Amino acid sequence: MKKTLLRSLCASLLLSATSFTAIAQDYPNRTITMIMPYAPGGPGDTITRLFAGAMQKNIGQQIIVDNPAGASGSIGTAKVARSNPDGYTLLMTHISHATNPMMIKNLSYSPVKDFEPVGLATVGPMVVVARKDFPPANTKEFVEYVKKNQDKISMGNAGVGSASHMCSLMFMEALGVKLNNIPYKGTAPAMNDLMGGQIDILCDQTTSTVGHIKGNRIKAYAIAGTNRIDSLPDLPAISEAGVKGFDLSIWFGIYAPKGTPKPVIDKLSASLAKAVQDPDVKARLATMGTSPVSPDLAVPAKLAEHLQKEINTLGPLLKKAGVEAN
Repeated sequence: MKKTLLRSLCASLLLSATSFTAIAQDYPNRTITMIMPYAPGGPGDTITRLFAGAMQKNIGQQIIVDNPAGASGSIGTAKVARSNPDGYTLLMTHISHATNPMMIKNLSYSPVKDFEPVGLATVGPMVVVARKDFPPANTKEFVEYVKKNQDKISMGNAGVGSASHMCSLMFMEALGVKLNNIPYKGTAPAMNDLMGGQIDILCDQTTSTVGHIKGNRIKAYAIAGTNRIDSLPDLPAISEAGVKGFDLSIWFGIYAPKGTPKPVIDKLSASLAKAVQDPDVKARLATMGTSPVSPDLAVPAKLAEHLQKEINTLGPLLKKAGVEAN
């Protein structure tokens, strides 16, 4: 009896492995949809379309982009979680994948349990900027000025739970200050008020700030992290001013629904690894003030590791700030 069961199990495993191999060999044989769960026209949409175009060149099928936006990206993300795990519906998302469980009550999916990571696409640090006439002359003076004048300084963000909001919370935590933290409905209105002098400082991604910095419409003070970046080589990392614990990046990664066969994930990851090395991708991202990851990060394990690190870091920040899911 035991031998019969064992033979049956072995046969089942062999059949499963054979089926997975067949799926991988046949995949893809039709159009793939990549979900970007935010509205068209923003940096995330641009990045998604850029990678979809680069990946379809080497994977052999068209990749179209769909934007079922709303509810901080959770509508589109839930759509992917409910999709067939066959590799034909993918998700490109960012930091909201880590923060939505803490921001949205009764979220219909788990970022960790309901998805298969494919790999990271881009990782770029945030930038701390200020209105054009903000007094400090350099990064060190900026840090000292904020500490001495915290009760007089306003810091905008792109909305509660956004990367910009996380950046403002981490900034205040690292400097040991409490600023007047003002949420906006997106980066654009926050940036408009910064340029108009209605708020003092803002922390946001390079895709939203570099153009205004180079256009001399706002003042840049520091990279949120430990390294300078190619798009702003003369701008110091805030660690150079002695600030520790302020290291936040905006990242984009690709996921498939849970249960997608590993050979399909491997094929997608290999396609992504080629896309991050594509000269056209690098050139287009450079104009946005960011860059693709190295090929060794465009793999499932690195994306899974990065997501868990973000959850572990950002959850306590939100809790300490008194932010509750709604």
